[in-house]
Amino acid sequence: MLCPSCKETENKVIDSRLSEGGAAIRRRRVCLSCNRRFTTKERVEEELRLTVIKASGQRVPYNRVNVLNGVARACSKLDIREEQLQELVDHVEEDIFSNHDREVKTEDIGRYVGVHLRRLNPVAYVRFMSVHRKYSTVDAFIEEISDVRVRAAQESPTQQSLFETSPADPTPLRVGSNVTSKSRNVKTSK
Repeated sequence: MLCPSCKETENKVIDSRLSEGGAAIRRRRVCLSCNRRFTTKERVEEELRLTVIKASGQRVPYNRVNVLNGVARACSKLDIREEQLQELVDHVEEDIFSNHDREVKTEDIGRYVGVHLRRLNPVAYVRFMSVHRKYSTVDAFIEEISDVRVRAAQESPTQQSLFETSPADPTPLRVGSNVTSKSRNVKTSK
């Protein structure tokens, strides 16, 4: 294993433990040249048995790095840690390997990424889907953004609405204000 600092190969494992529910082994290492500590992960290479079918019909071996790069581009300049990206790709791989034996279409991979990315960050989700779905019109893209807003509100039931409406008059009332439904004048109490 190359040291990320000095690129020497001589290092020593100082700690090993299971991670990702036993799907990987996390190893802490120390470089014997520069004494820098770093972490590595080992995982089973089951992705080698899976073929990805691209939109063009071309078949290529599955590569986790490609999925990670696509997610990282969508999350660029957002407050999302590398560990969160790795975890998201782990979940995507669980979906892929549990639903596909030998071949998977890129559209299926994109759908799995979309499901998990929507939960992680709605902005990253919209960015990713704008590339993955290849919207043909601005209206279709705006519709997707509206759907993200609606779902975000539904998935946060503890989120209080900013506005209340009166059944007789649908004009929004500010929550917590002392407003009558007929006059719409704010009553202030001193």
